[in-house]
Parts: sequence; structure tokens; C-alpha cells
Amino acid sequence: MFTATWPKEVRELANNFMNSPVKVTVGDRDELSANKRITQVVEVINKFDKEKKLIQLLRKYNANESSDNKILIFALYKKEASRIENFLKRNRFSVAAIHGDLSQQQRTAALSAFKSGQSNLLLATDVAARGLDIPNVKVVINLTFPLTIEDYVHRIGRTGRAGAKGTAHTLFTEDEKHLSGALCNILRGANQPVPEELLKFGGHTKKKAHSVYGAFYKDVDMTKTAKKIKFD
Repeated sequence: MFTATWPKEVRELANNFMNSPVKVTVGDRDELSANKRITQVVEVINKFDKEKKLIQLLRKYNANESSDNKILIFALYKKEASRIENFLKRNRFSVAAIHGDLSQQQRTAALSAFKSGQSNLLLATDVAARGLDIPNVKVVINLTFPLTIEDYVHRIGRTGRAGAKGTAHTLFTEDEKHLSGALCNILRGANQPVPEELLKFGGHTKKKAHSVYGAFYKDVDMTKTAKKIKFD
């Protein structure tokens, strides 16, 4: 069994399905960390400037010039993903997309187009991309920051695989400032520069952070049975 994180629920699942397992930990078992082969670039911008900035980044990373230069763009919700997909197509970018508003057949076709090089841009949500093997990604762009710092580490981990180097470019807005401290910790842990604009939101997690879910995790027993509520 392989897992990127080791919360209580995953430990219980492992105990249910495995007999006398040997646990092998790669890296610091108590601290969430990012791959140091990934160059992390974080830009703090106005949320209304994200689409304009995305076009600039795609041109910077030569999105339409080489089928080998695969770029994975993350949106937070499926409505955002659908809107950005149409926006990119209007700007003459060849983009494939996987999100919840698409059928399984459409998502499979999009993933095949990306893997084959027919399209070197893939737009995805966290849920749609979870568990998929997407090889040879050179650049990850976080158009909208994820809901947790754990998801951020999972997202950028789509590049820099199998000994290769990669780049993760993140657009960060004031709406995500509650995650600034956790993000600063990830950047420092990977020896990446922390932008001054990000530090203005708070450069440290103030309360003790959970090893997986960060500073905003409520430590409760997930095995307890929910209380039954009756309505008249």
C-alpha cells in the first residue's frame, strides 16, 4: 500500500486490509513537505487579473509551441474549469479538460489527447484529477489556490516526477490569505523563495498544525457514531 499522506483514517484502513505490515516512511513523517526538484513560483495578484495573467504564463511557457511542454492547469471548481476552458479556446489555445460537468467518455478522451501530445494543455479540478497518472508534466499552474495546503502539495507533485525537474506557478489572492502561513512553511521547507507580498498576509502558521491537514484541522474522533436527530 502506498500513500502520500498518513492521517488517522488511512492508518485505520491499512490496519483493516493488511496483516503485520512493515511501515517505510520517505521523508519527515511529521511534516508535510514538497518535492525539492520543483521550482515553486508564487505570485500574489488581484483575483480579477487571473485570466490575463494565465495568458501571460502560457505564452511564457510556450504552451502552443511544443507537444513535449505539457502544462497542467488547476481550477478549484467545475464551473470555473468550464469557463476557463472556453476562455482559452477563444484565445486559440488547444486545451483539454477534465471536470465534473464532462462525461467519463469526454474525460477519457481529454486525458488521452494530453498524454499523446495532441493537446499539451490540460485543465483540471482536484476531484477529477485525483488518482490519475499524468506523466511528463513540465509545468503546473494553480489558477486558483486549493482549499487545503495538502491539496497544494498534491497538485504541484504532478510535475518533477521520476527524478525530473518541474515548475509550479501559483496565483495567490487575498481570498486565500488564511493559508499564507502554511504555504510559506512549504516554500521554506523546499528552499524556495517566499515573496514579500505573501508575507504581508502572515508568514507563519500561528497555531500548532496537524501533520497532514495544516493549522485549521479539528482533531476529532472520526470513528464515533453520529447522533440521531428527530424532527417533528
